[in-house]
Amino acid sequence: MSDRDLPLLQVRGLTAGYGAAPVLRGIDLTIRTGTITAVLGANGAGKTTLLRTLSGLVRPTGGRIVLAGEEIGATPVERLVRRGMAHVPEGRGVVTELTVEENLRLGGLWRRDRADAKRALDEVYELFAPLARRRRASGHQLSGGERQMLALGRALVARPRLLLLDEPSLGLAPKVTAQIMTLLRDLRDRTGLTVLLVEQNVRSALSVADSGVVLALGQVVVAEDAARLREDDDLRHAYLGF
Repeated sequence: MSDRDLPLLQVRGLTAGYGAAPVLRGIDLTIRTGTITAVLGANGAGKTTLLRTLSGLVRPTGGRIVLAGEEIGATPVERLVRRGMAHVPEGRGVVTELTVEENLRLGGLWRRDRADAKRALDEVYELFAPLARRRRASGHQLSGGERQMLALGRALVARPRLLLLDEPSLGLAPKVTAQIMTLLRDLRDRTGLTVLLVEQNVRSALSVADSGVVLALGQVVVAEDAARLREDDDLRHAYLGF
């Protein structure tokens, strides 16, 4: 059995919400190591809540979350980062008052291996040439595409095993979106990065994903290979709107 057949993340019966209102209702997921899983569905389906619950920002009310064999359902956010999880929220999450380099260094503040943290920073500059050119520019001076690169780069400086990525194409030009999707595929192939990708641009997400999960009203209604989701007209019309 190869590493890509092994589960990095397992979710069983996950329920969560805000106050007394449940948003997620018995979610079951298995995410294999070194794969990209697209999380799809209409607005309000629970996609963002799923990522926020997995990353510790929302406390689950039931079920189990297991990362690399360890239960993490009640683990603080900072400990999840140390265990290899990185979350890039919708809206990019850049600290606009800080420079590009200061934002990137935030991603590696917790790391004790300073030499490798420096290598990780250099690797991000190699991946994102616009950031290297603007390393002393503040966040508010960046374009939307550059801010998305910066948010991704800050997550990658932490060298995550699992990247949770929420709507990376939101507000971006199609060319920039295509570049980001290509980067995710390259990172998966080259480094074995595992990605859980929430994305409204269904075609774009399925073009790079290995598998797809469709949520509706906080429940998993379809879990299939990405290729089948792309090719099955009935599935696409019923759940994905194209």
